[in-house]
Amino acid sequence: MELPELPPPPRRGWISSLQASFLTGLVVIAPIGLTVWLIWSLVGWIDSWVLPFIPDSYNPALLIREYFNIDVDIRGIGVAMFLIFTITVGWIAKGLIGKSLIRTSESIVLTIPGVRSIYSGLKQITETVLAQGKSSFEKACLVEYPRPGIWAIAFISTDAKGEIAASHDKHMISVFLPTTPNPTSGFLLFLPRDDVQILKMTVEDAAKLVISAGLVYPATGDKDGDRVPDEAQVLEIEGSAREVLDLPDPPEEERRSESA
Repeated sequence: MELPELPPPPRRGWISSLQASFLTGLVVIAPIGLTVWLIWSLVGWIDSWVLPFIPDSYNPALLIREYFNIDVDIRGIGVAMFLIFTITVGWIAKGLIGKSLIRTSESIVLTIPGVRSIYSGLKQITETVLAQGKSSFEKACLVEYPRPGIWAIAFISTDAKGEIAASHDKHMISVFLPTTPNPTSGFLLFLPRDDVQILKMTVEDAAKLVISAGLVYPATGDKDGDRVPDEAQVLEIEGSAREVLDLPDPPEEERRSESA
């Protein structure tokens, strides 16, 4: 008995075609536009803080207005001056005279009761971040959170030190558990190393997975683009994922090829 032929799929109208083209263009333009806007806004914010400290006789925008009678808004002057100032201070601080000046300034600041605690805390945080900036968040991992049986993506920070490490017999590590879709906020957890599963994906891929709420998998994790991880297909558990995502069942020919 021959099955009746399926009717041809309906043709897409010109409105649907325009809508698809608009969405495609939006996907291309939105990341570029947002990146340019963020850089432009950040540079303007830095300029607004730095330019008031620059004398008018050294401000290029004011010099152009004075000599050429042209009003221009040169973005980045404050950023350039901030970089030059920071490099100069760092170069001086590495010398003998700079070190003695820093010690003298710190001794004066530490004598002030209210400023002493604030300065010491900020200095410790800055030194910790700059000292461990190259080694922080080099690996992504899975941890059981908020209860056993539920896994969440986290980032390994460092090995536990001090009182936290001494209070446990096991090797303790600190991990940062980000929230979705804003990975800059989250929770600091201290877990035994044996309870953490290291992932092969990079930190960038794990961050994309967190930000997209599980919609964007690493390039090697969903080659066919069906939003079902390839690892799940290999383990033949894609049925549960398809039910959750409400995806249609694969064609019979595809299932035969997978079973073969």
